[in-house]
Amino acid sequence: MNILTQNSKLKKTSKHFGVKVFNFGIPAYRSATGKVTCPFAGDCVKFCYAKKGAYIWSNVKPAFEKRYELTRSDKFIDKMNAEIIIKEPDYVRIHDSGDFYSPEYLQKWLAVAIHNPHVRFYAYTNSVQMVKDVKLPDNFDVIFSDSGKQKHLIDEKKDRHTRIFHSHNELISSGYADASNHDLYATKWFNKSLRVGLLKH
Repeated sequence: MNILTQNSKLKKTSKHFGVKVFNFGIPAYRSATGKVTCPFAGDCVKFCYAKKGAYIWSNVKPAFEKRYELTRSDKFIDKMNAEIIIKEPDYVRIHDSGDFYSPEYLQKWLAVAIHNPHVRFYAYTNSVQMVKDVKLPDNFDVIFSDSGKQKHLIDEKKDRHTRIFHSHNELISSGYADASNHDLYATKWFNKSLRVGLLKH
């Protein structure tokens, strides 16, 4: 099983910046056994890109389930550290599908980041309070999604956050940086603005 993979957007981002960007995904919203993987998802469930297309192909979907089961095991941190040694990523996007579904799971990712200070980790998340309750390592960046149940906890003057737009012109005129094509523009390392814009797809 490939623990770290690359979707088409991250392949494009890697080529654009000349770096290695990998992603880690688990099932979107619910696992096959009914476990909720995005506990604070709101309106985004209706248009979630990870609930359609290649993400649900018969040869792809089981891999997300296997990665989810790995996250629940005591082997997750060691397995992820080993995968990082093999793949040598510069950046890891946590969750091109799924979210931090529990404080214990989030702590596992923080441990991985601390063990790998040469790698930069980032994630879009609806688990706003969960993230605000912990201290993030310097090599860990979070972009809060404005379409979840905890969007009222986002302080747009202090928190990096994302908003979905219907057109590029609307995105730019609203004062948001466009991360639709190259994902690293969502992060603090490539975008000093706290406003991250994405086009609906």
